[in-house]
Amino acid sequence: MAESISDTSSPIDTSFDNFFALFEQPVQFDLVQSSLDQRLRVLQKRYHPDNIASHTDDKVNAKRQSEQTSALINQAYQTLSSADSRAVYLLDMVDQAQTLEHSIADLGFLDDAMDLRIALDEAISAQDLTRLKSLHPQISKRLHTQSARFSNAYDEQDWQVAVDATQKLKFLVKLEADVIAGLDEVANDTHDDDDDLYV
Repeated sequence: MAESISDTSSPIDTSFDNFFALFEQPVQFDLVQSSLDQRLRVLQKRYHPDNIASHTDDKVNAKRQSEQTSALINQAYQTLSSADSRAVYLLDMVDQAQTLEHSIADLGFLDDAMDLRIALDEAISAQDLTRLKSLHPQISKRLHTQSARFSNAYDEQDWQVAVDATQKLKFLVKLEADVIAGLDEVANDTHDDDDDLYV
């Protein structure tokens, strides 16, 4: 399967399911984002519709193959780029993802996460940029902690801890995305209000 990746005349088989091999990454949790970004650019160039079409007379089929290949490349990139989806993918590869949908049993984590969610919602509603900026590193620190927990548990094949860390990562990644969106929204609203002063 890996041989077809380096052959620019044939598109990636959409059943190809090893995203780490596709992006030439080691099968592990800790990855370098810049390496993923660089490989993405290589794959996008290699499987650009013009490149695929140049190897066949069937332009319609070439376009369809290119679209399928692009979808697979993008799915792989998004999966490996995000801590929670990368953890889920790694667990799925070793057939340990079955219990991920169970509820988080750690009440201390849930209380802390709920407090962060309430504080985030209140800060966004109040358009409190200072509060949002203080929340971001708090969420990032928790994300880093759970990432380290997962990485260690995965390496040691401690699947119970790995699943627990993944469940928490899913919550924290969403929380981080929301705080970043909140920062952008409040900053833009503040900028718009400043512009109004000069109208």
